[in-house]
Amino acid sequence: MKIIVNNSSMIPIYTQVVEQIKSQIAAGKLNENDPLPSVRTLSGELKISALTVKKAYDELESEGFVVTVHGKGTYVSGGNTEYIRENQIKEIETDLQKVIDKANFYNISKEELFEIWDVLTEE
Repeated sequence: MKIIVNNSSMIPIYTQVVEQIKSQIAAGKLNENDPLPSVRTLSGELKISALTVKKAYDELESEGFVVTVHGKGTYVSGGNTEYIRENQIKEIETDLQKVIDKANFYNISKEELFEIWDVLTEE
């Protein structure tokens, strides 16, 4: 499991951890019953407080993404992949609506937007 923490970000560290774990679940990189690193292990790897990792795991558990078995560890729970994906799509729709609103404000056509899209997504 790869998590990158940006200490200079305005987003709280525990939120960064939560969002990256959710993203890995949605992408199929973490599957049902996969174990997450222990709180101590992850806090050591990320060089952050164990309390921060605990807070992230607690939030993931309260949202149903993981299950903690006391004495054994924290595991990915099943069934939330579609929920995560739907939230990701909803977030992108919101961002795209902002782009569309700005394009309309600047009188940029749909075709011009598609041209911009094509240029930016070229590999």
